[in-house]
Amino acid sequence: MFTYPTSTASCLCRTQIAFPKCQCSLFQGTMFVAFVCFAVASRPKYIAATCMEFVITFFLLLLYTLKLNKKLTLFFWPLVDLFNSLFAAVFILILSLIAVSTYTVTGTLGGGIVGFIATGLWCVDGYMLFKRVTFNQPRTAATGTVK
Repeated sequence: MFTYPTSTASCLCRTQIAFPKCQCSLFQGTMFVAFVCFAVASRPKYIAATCMEFVITFFLLLLYTLKLNKKLTLFFWPLVDLFNSLFAAVFILILSLIAVSTYTVTGTLGGGIVGFIATGLWCVDGYMLFKRVTFNQPRTAATGTVK
């Protein structure tokens, strides 16, 4: 039987255990804002790039929400998530630099600035994921428990 948690801390803890990629909605929000800015500026190349990142992040969100990562054991999903964060950060950083340096419409400048914010979020996420992904360490050391 499902019971509701009594405190915010226990709710947050249960959410992080059940859904390790809770930052996806924040990334999707920033990519959606960048998409809207580029759509207002009528910049199809930037629209396509932000849509691509939005779809990839949505795919990972759906994967974790439906717990498909437990069924698809072919990949090491935390590492896939780490690579996605790092590649997305580099990709959106380059896109934002180009958008800010060549803007002619204010929407392009706004999308570039939101892209810089998304780059920072992805860098922080990549760093946090890198700290969680451990190689050649005993399982107890990786989880922080004492033997």
